[in-house]
Amino acid sequence: MAETFQFDIAIVGGGLAGSLAALALRDKGFSCAVIDAQDPAVMQKAIFDGRTTAISYASARVFKRLGLWDRIAPEAEAIRDILVTDGRAKSRFDDGAVSTFALHFDSRELDEETPLGWIVENLLLRETLFDAMDKTDGITAFAPAKRAQTIYDAARATIALEDGREISAPLVVAADGRFSALRSEANIKVNQWRYKQTGIVATVAHERPHEGVAQEFFLPSGPFAILPMTENRSSLVWTERADAADAYLALDDANFTQEIQNRFGDYLGAVSLVGPRWSYPLAFHLSQSFIAPRLALIGDAARAIHPIAGQGYNLGVKDIAALVDVLAEGRDVGLDIGHLSVLQNYQRWRRFDSVSLALGTDVLNRLFSNDIAPLRLARDIGMSAVGKIAPLRQFFMRQAGADLGALPSLMAREN
Repeated sequence: MAETFQFDIAIVGGGLAGSLAALALRDKGFSCAVIDAQDPAVMQKAIFDGRTTAISYASARVFKRLGLWDRIAPEAEAIRDILVTDGRAKSRFDDGAVSTFALHFDSRELDEETPLGWIVENLLLRETLFDAMDKTDGITAFAPAKRAQTIYDAARATIALEDGREISAPLVVAADGRFSALRSEANIKVNQWRYKQTGIVATVAHERPHEGVAQEFFLPSGPFAILPMTENRSSLVWTERADAADAYLALDDANFTQEIQNRFGDYLGAVSLVGPRWSYPLAFHLSQSFIAPRLALIGDAARAIHPIAGQGYNLGVKDIAALVDVLAEGRDVGLDIGHLSVLQNYQRWRRFDSVSLALGTDVLNRLFSNDIAPLRLARDIGMSAVGKIAPLRQFFMRQAGADLGALPSLMAREN
């Protein structure tokens, strides 16, 4: 007979979204199972994921309220300013002309003390989240463990693992990424398309300090972001045409570094590669529903957006914080937390925000990833106008900070 474990919530996917969801839900008194096919020890190796994540200042409140930020803060680099410019990379054909228009976001316009966000290495986030889960009663990790099937009935969902164990809970949370099997099994349709772009990620060291300035340099192939890290390092998120990316990735270190320098410029002095390069195809997907009976989607299972604004993970953090509030409120008045009448409150809260930001980043990418002269002029004039209007600048900074709209309690501003 199969061994069955009972929980309030079963979370499928133990990455950055699933692990944070478990800790946030446990903080409200829910017992959680976290199921992942990957071994947590493997997920905590640098070779597994050498990327960084932008944590907005509103998302950071979640980590602070869950008691996680003290471990993260010493190795998180604050973003004090964001500088957006429009131009071309240097090549043998031209000198990398840069537009005379630029857009500067200064965190001090909102708060003298609070940065616009922080850049944190994914390895540190995983170590912090996994260690906290290990030390938290009421969270049980089933990893590595492969899910064989999930059966939903009128009262509960039962997840059968390939090793014969079963996990039963009133609600399943899908944190299993952009190719979510749970979403597919629930027949939730997805609006999706591929960009003809590849994201190239690398870390570089540089001679001069970045002083907390994040740069977004718009090139015809896509945005080139320079994100400040600790110890005179920066994380590069280089969006390149898909048909050209493989050639750049195949370059030796010296030539690859020169291509970076052509885009980077010399304002931070000479740069050198630190660690491996990473690449991934860029795509858009948006689930037509974030819920099904006894199922809620969070993070990339709900939507995946272009990295142009660095908001992907922050959308997932807001998913988690909103779901926590909805489920706690439902439980406290005696409702079944897996029933659609409860989950619809989560959907109403999160889907409109997701649609608007997802489509907004798509439009931005299409507007800026080209070299059409009339469009270049229009966007440059637009950037100049935003730069001169303080309320507009502040609106975009709050948007980047995930600090607009109805905020869940874990993200709410302090009085």
